[in-house]
Amino acid sequence: MNKIVYKLAFNRKKKLNAQGTALVQVEAYQDRQRKYFSTHVYLSPHQWDTRRQQVRNHPNADALNYRLRQMVTELERKELQLWRRGHPVTLALLKENWDAQPDTRSFTDFFAREVQNADVKESTRRNLASTLQLLRSFRRRIAFAELTFDLVADFELFLRRRGCHANTVAKHIRHLRRQVNIAVNKGCLEPRLHPFRNYRIKTVPGRHTHLTPEELERLERCGCTTGNARQRHVLDAFLFCCYAGLRYSDFTHLTAGSLVSVGKERWLTYRSVKTGADVRLPLSLLFDGKGLAILHKYRACLDDFFHLPDNSNVNKCLRRLALRAGIDKPVSFHVARHTNATLLIYKGVNITTVQRLLGHKSVRTTQVYANIMDLTIVHDLKSHRK
Repeated sequence: MNKIVYKLAFNRKKKLNAQGTALVQVEAYQDRQRKYFSTHVYLSPHQWDTRRQQVRNHPNADALNYRLRQMVTELERKELQLWRRGHPVTLALLKENWDAQPDTRSFTDFFAREVQNADVKESTRRNLASTLQLLRSFRRRIAFAELTFDLVADFELFLRRRGCHANTVAKHIRHLRRQVNIAVNKGCLEPRLHPFRNYRIKTVPGRHTHLTPEELERLERCGCTTGNARQRHVLDAFLFCCYAGLRYSDFTHLTAGSLVSVGKERWLTYRSVKTGADVRLPLSLLFDGKGLAILHKYRACLDDFFHLPDNSNVNKCLRRLALRAGIDKPVSFHVARHTNATLLIYKGVNITTVQRLLGHKSVRTTQVYANIMDLTIVHDLKSHRK
């Protein structure tokens, strides 16, 4: 049986992917048979020198060429190991043993391991997993040697073409940068090859959707007419958070023990899942005690009231209810928090008080709500006219 001969092959299928690139593979030839091994390196046609079988016109050309040479060397080493064990070395055996070994060169595999093992909140883990899923849709496997400025730019373009909002794109790019930083810190990637060294993540000012007092009244009336118990539960939870300003994560972590009596007042106390801040809310003094009235409806099963389906299904239910109430806005559960802050400021509540009620660490976070409601201007002007 003849020795295996190796060479590099670019764009073997003569077809470019959606990013205008093609794969470099190692071709292994033995006794008129061939097997191909993926290098996970994708290049544009002008970045490959067919005669010299090497990368050119690429910002990381030296690193990629080293990576390709290393892979051929590793295949030859694997072939030698099999031969020393007394195996008749065939292309099929080489392929089987190569595919069975863990790929420490794969950034996407590294990303997956970090997501699985990271000491983070489950919500953060889900967000990172979402980015990883999109990255694998963009390119199934990415080698560390492929992490370049161009690859990040192509991934950003991929997200935009999928219709992602600019700030959603920025979120996924930040998640990607976070994993690259971890790879650098763990010695998997040289700092000089950091793809984000000159990369600027682009965001746009966020626009917070909120309900006006009239729209909130329409939803309240909608709750009186719906006969679906599940929808009524979701709507009551949403309305409660409009009056109390809670996030979905904080609402679903409440228990009956979160309600305490201070003198003659009923207070809601909780620790924010996101920030860790302790928040105390005098429910009877907020929005004429409407939040307390909702809790009174569920007084026999408060813990069940605080238990909701996953956020995605809750948001689908809210969109249907909003349409039924004639509200042409993208209503999600978090809109309740924006509505609470906006209406408190509209009522003239001091912004530092709103900051404490929302559990914001900085008043700058709360300040955005002071600028998003035209009704505040109308309210102030009418007050001066009087």
